[in-house]
Amino acid sequence: MIRSSSTAPFRRGAPEDLWRHTLSQIATTFGRLVYLSSLRNENSGLYEHHGFAQTYGAEAADRAMRESHESIFTEWLGFDLQRQKSELDEYLHSLGGDQAKLLDVWLRLAPYRSYVPTAIRAADRALFQADLEILLETFRARLGVSNLDPDA
Repeated sequence: MIRSSSTAPFRRGAPEDLWRHTLSQIATTFGRLVYLSSLRNENSGLYEHHGFAQTYGAEAADRAMRESHESIFTEWLGFDLQRQKSELDEYLHSLGGDQAKLLDVWLRLAPYRSYVPTAIRAADRALFQADLEILLETFRARLGVSNLDPDA
């Protein structure tokens, strides 16, 4: 996780500002993961944030967001399933609305597949997806959302 250095309060850079002014305001690691993935241009793979790029330049902003995304993704993978479940549950509840409908959409569209940074190894990508599918299945059973696979 990127944190501001208390020993050098006047030496702030893009990663420190990203953490201090944005990421620290997001309640969950999963929420941070979703936020950072939303800043990645799906066509170029570059991370784009107009204000951040204006302050630090497009290249430094991209690098800070990319490295933060990778770091937070690695942090998430390091959590045990119980911690991941708690984080995901908190994140989904923060979205509001009908949780059963929300879960139904997640099960159908699998938006979480786009939350993986591009430089992540295939094995870690597969682990992330498998963990999310296990967690979503537990939520599906808890909420009584019907099985979407007609062959199951």
